Amino acid sequence: MRKDPEVSSPAILFLCLGNICRSPLAEGAARAAFARAGIAATIDSAGTGDWHVGHPPDRRAQAEAQRRGVDIAGLRARQLSQSDFYDFDLILAADTENLREARALAPPDATAELMLMLNLVRGRMGNSVADPYYGADDGFAVTWGDVDAVAAALVARFGPSSG
Repeated sequence: MRKDPEVSSPAILFLCLGNICRSPLAEGAARAAFARAGIAATIDSAGTGDWHVGHPPDRRAQAEAQRRGVDIAGLRARQLSQSDFYDFDLILAADTENLREARALAPPDATAELMLMLNLVRGRMGNSVADPYYGADDGFAVTWGDVDAVAAALVARFGPSSG
């Protein structure tokens, strides 16, 4: 989903390594939070790596989102592209490695602002979103807590009272 140049709503891209855990959870949390708040936005996710392109989110990520009333099963992994740096206002990376990769790929005249997801959350500046991939299933709840806090911060940033 790309930003419509005729619409002034924010365009936000969540970024992690493979686009099957953290960034699709962030996309789902943000879509749900923006919908509840009645805020129009373009929200998408991508990975810096290409090995999961076309795959759905990890089954454990899907299960955690479903527990929260959010369906991410229809999402498909994609890799960060050059056009993303122009199509999105904000590219939010899950960790410093992904932020570094994004900055290395960004064209010199890129218009998107790049930052860590948790930099938007008070007291979490410089922190990484918990990566649950190699851990136990309950790690996905911790990740949801991180991305849900990011979603709430984004709603506060782009909500009607923020302008």
